[in-house]
Amino acid sequence: MTQTLSDRVRSTGAASLLGLCAAVLAGCGALPDKPSRVVMYDFGPGDTAPAPVAAPTLPTIALTELETNPRLDGTQILYRLAYADVNELRPYGQARWSMAPTQMVRQRIRNGLSQRRLVLNAEENASMTRTEGKAPDTLRVTVEEFSQVFDTPSTSAGLVRLRATLVTGAPGGDRVRGQKTFTVQRPAATADAAGGVKALATATDAAVNDMVQWVDGLK
Repeated sequence: MTQTLSDRVRSTGAASLLGLCAAVLAGCGALPDKPSRVVMYDFGPGDTAPAPVAAPTLPTIALTELETNPRLDGTQILYRLAYADVNELRPYGQARWSMAPTQMVRQRIRNGLSQRRLVLNAEENASMTRTEGKAPDTLRVTVEEFSQVFDTPSTSAGLVRLRATLVTGAPGGDRVRGQKTFTVQRPAATADAAGGVKALATATDAAVNDMVQWVDGLK
């Protein structure tokens, strides 16, 4: 059957429309996916109950800023695969700490020490030294390990290791009253960043509790 001019026009128009739709759909498929949102974590609000007001029963202490190596001082949440290469620290891609772990650990230490004594930072310590002519003991803490360690692809634990040094200032130079390392592991409920965060928070609280008891017991 002979195709009329109008039939050819309609056929050509339909083909062009189909080609345009295909091009649009192909273009949509080439668009990049919406970036995944980075999840921010911290140790949680802590104890929200009002702290009892009591007079300090132990001498004032100064707490310095915590030290660590540069790899542990950022906001990346780090993990190790013990079953593959335990020496490699790996970061989660879509999870971060809201602040450096050293800051969160220091706040926990300060809260623990404050239960029985006045805790000063570096500036307050310097001011007290100038006004009273003597400095309180100083607690120096180093974060040596702070990571989620996977023994298998489905089982892991939060590992925290803190080294504490208590120093007394003296005219002839500082004197070390004691030094101790606190290592704590706590199992993670899930094999992901969220599970690692909870395990590290729990391990930190346990290590800090042990440290505070040790410092309070030094004579």
